[in-house]
Amino acid sequence: MSHSDTIDRPRAANFPSFRADHVGSLLRPQALREARAARAEGRLDAAGLRAVEDEQIARAVAKQEEVGLRAATDGEYRRAYWHYDFLGGLDGIEIYEPEDKVAFKGATLGHKLRVTGKIGWKPSMIEDFRYTASRTRTAIPKQTIPSPSVVHFRGGREAIDRSVYPHMDEFFDDLGATYEQAVGAFYAAGCRYLQLDEVNIAYLCDPQQIEGLKRRGEHVEGLLQIYAGMINRATKARPKDMAMSMHLCRGNFQSTFIATGGYEPVAEVLFNAIDVDAYFMEFDDERSGGFEPLRFVPRGNKVVVLGIMTSKTGELESKDELKRRLDDASKFLPMEQLAISPQCGFASTQEGNKLSEEQQWAKLRLVAELSEEIWGR
Repeated sequence: MSHSDTIDRPRAANFPSFRADHVGSLLRPQALREARAARAEGRLDAAGLRAVEDEQIARAVAKQEEVGLRAATDGEYRRAYWHYDFLGGLDGIEIYEPEDKVAFKGATLGHKLRVTGKIGWKPSMIEDFRYTASRTRTAIPKQTIPSPSVVHFRGGREAIDRSVYPHMDEFFDDLGATYEQAVGAFYAAGCRYLQLDEVNIAYLCDPQQIEGLKRRGEHVEGLLQIYAGMINRATKARPKDMAMSMHLCRGNFQSTFIATGGYEPVAEVLFNAIDVDAYFMEFDDERSGGFEPLRFVPRGNKVVVLGIMTSKTGELESKDELKRRLDDASKFLPMEQLAISPQCGFASTQEGNKLSEEQQWAKLRLVAELSEEIWGR
């Protein structure tokens, strides 16, 4: 890739002067779990559930601010899944329960997506964002949504109705256009910090995942570039005062995972051909490889948020070890282009990872303390 192909536009003014952040999802409080169970059993109506969600989101936002975070999410408290709830709200996409479930290393996800009609934008989670924004006091309200690649990767061609999309180019075009509209809608609602949760580019680092695509009959060659193009169609819709980040992980469900492999196979395209302001990157254990791929990050405005603290277990990392790892990363990217966070959300699904709420908040408080000690903000 030549220098002329790189993308490194000026960073949005509000992103991020702070250096402590988190991916977005939080463990569901007991009151919320009980309310969702009551709703499922018909003992609580939709308005009653939303009232409980509102109360618990307000508490979560206040707690994020209390532990020192400068960006706050709704914890994804209104969702069962980090991805399906948003995508299932769009035109043409359906959530269903398949016979062949999505297999993690030690757990099984019960639902998948399929495309049954023309994909199009239908307001999904816009009002949810407005409520979160209304509860923030000192933090920037951040909205998280799944990346467009999620609609394609797990089911592929066979999950897309051929009578609706006989040619895949049309599918990718409609999906990109839908995300372009989504970005504009969130901006109009007041969102100035939007995150795309992108697992599938990280999956492309795992040879087993590539082989699985090939066995299914997918066209793998050029898939990274197709995904990059859809993401760029979404990000180009953001005005200059809207920051967009991108989170990469290898699966996060009840403290389990799917994929392994360092970022080397995708790094050059990821950092130079995808137009985002920051990358949340999983680096909590050997599954993610070393920091060497950071050498591809263009010097200047882009930020890499190092996920060197795990969200999968409750054991609190030592400050000295985290500082050592930040020093190691700074050999490949200047410290001013680095930030710190847990490697993934604490509850990508409503079941959550295997740690307590107290342990979750202790980790987020430690992230904020480290940011203050290292960067002074």
